[in-house]
Amino acid sequence: MTMTWANFYLVCFALGFLFSVLSFFLGGLRWHVPHAMGGHVHAGHAGHGVRAGKAGAPLLNPVSLAAFLAWFGGVGYLLSRFSSLWFVVGLGIALLSGVTGAGIIYLFLSRVLMSPDENLDPADYDMIGVLGHISMPIREGGTGEIIYSQAGTRQTCGARAEDGTAIAKGTEVVVTRYEKGIAYVRLWSEMAGEETRTM
Repeated sequence: MTMTWANFYLVCFALGFLFSVLSFFLGGLRWHVPHAMGGHVHAGHAGHGVRAGKAGAPLLNPVSLAAFLAWFGGVGYLLSRFSSLWFVVGLGIALLSGVTGAGIIYLFLSRVLMSPDENLDPADYDMIGVLGHISMPIREGGTGEIIYSQAGTRQTCGARAEDGTAIAKGTEVVVTRYEKGIAYVRLWSEMAGEETRTM
């Protein structure tokens, strides 16, 4: 098969379509090619010399590249086969459509699918130091329940007194350790008094 411009555009379209399918199955913005295939390739990471958008999507990523190739190849093929435009004009229109397609996909990725809050900080979910109040009283040596606020939502958790004493419902407490789904708590007034004495 001789390589004409129509064939070149068709190959670009086919590669763009194939990359779109691969992006869907390999996770979109990050491709990890196994070592057995001749190396370990990471494509599309923000912060590796490619400027990232506000939400963290890199400008050059496999999904946008696939969109560029598909639109460039598709429009170029149609223009080369079914229009009498001069070659340079057709190439310019194909390039413009490829950039437009990639831009639309990039905007969709960065504005709709990704959010600045996507990456969670484990420190936001650390139970040590959480202030709450007893919703079910803790009996001496037993387990009760606390209500607390974390990451903007109201949460509940099983609780025991750190020293094994009873704590009445409604008492403000602070979590001092967290083990196997149980928060060990001390009275807030007690801890605040200790801090005042040490100052």
